[in-house]
Amino acid sequence: MAAPPSPKAILSLYGSTLRTAKSFSSYNFRNYFLRRTKENFRGIQAEKDPVKLTLAYNEAAKELKVLRRSAIVNQLYGGWRLAVEEQNDVRGRRET
Repeated sequence: MAAPPSPKAILSLYGSTLRTAKSFSSYNFRNYFLRRTKENFRGIQAEKDPVKLTLAYNEAAKELKVLRRSAIVNQLYGGWRLAVEEQNDVRGRRET
């Protein structure tokens, strides 16, 4: 049986997943994956059983690989910005 991942390894995976989620150009995808990442890692953090912790960590690592590929495709075909994003830009211009 493999040793469970260290807290440092889990934190590193969490940071990498958050960075990848933030790299989506689409507002809806970006917010969805940020929310999902936080929920998944709260579950991993609460897990006490070493076997389940290892399985959850391995699953999160697989999901990170898929998320990275998806982020690249989303950046290539990002589409139009939403009104929500445009409002943030307009506010920033008025204040300066």
